[in-house]
Amino acid sequence: MKSRLAAASLVIALLAPVAFGEDNKPPSGFTALFNGKDTTGWKGHTTMAERAKQAPDALAKLQETRTKTALEHWKVADGAIHCDGKGGVSFVTDKDYGNFELMVDWKIEKNGDSGLYLRGQPQVQIWDSENTPGAKGVDKNSGSGGLWNNPAGDKAKIPLKKADKPVGQWNTFHITVIGDAVTVKLNGELVVDKGKLLNYWEKGKPVPEKGPVELQFHGDPLWFKNIYIKELK
Repeated sequence: MKSRLAAASLVIALLAPVAFGEDNKPPSGFTALFNGKDTTGWKGHTTMAERAKQAPDALAKLQETRTKTALEHWKVADGAIHCDGKGGVSFVTDKDYGNFELMVDWKIEKNGDSGLYLRGQPQVQIWDSENTPGAKGVDKNSGSGGLWNNPAGDKAKIPLKKADKPVGQWNTFHITVIGDAVTVKLNGELVVDKGKLLNYWEKGKPVPEKGPVELQFHGDPLWFKNIYIKELK
């Protein structure tokens, strides 16, 4: 009987996210960006380029419109933020962040494609690299976690290894951003080692000192929970 219980416990541990503990309760030193109950602290996206170029009144109107759309498609269910794959609007934090550690649990379906924007810059890739049409021309075993918008040949574009769990299971990112250096661990495995975060919206310019964390809409159903941040100097 004891051996059966031990085996069952091992299976549960392997299927569980890496961020152990009660869902949506931050570990010591971290702050929860999602409370597990509602979408407080989140809004529809506006890009860093729109924020820089649009007049305040126009930007406020655009923000209101995008947030209205986002809240129709990004909803809380079973302690997770769920996007139904419709609406065309990503979900971003109300607050901007500079240097930080970020922990996020995420889940996709077959062919799923998404990502995390850091300081408003795309993106730490999330996808089903074995099946997603967008993976054509890429190693199908590349997996998630790479800085996908970096140029071809950049060491951070493709993960060091594939560490994704099977599609439909929860995965955990642990991301550290200091300056323009990004380190990504996926399910406890190092997949990006101090890759360079680039300014997507103003090519060639330094990455902004601060910007929002964004859950990317990509036309697919998505789930996120256990979203924790620790701000660093």
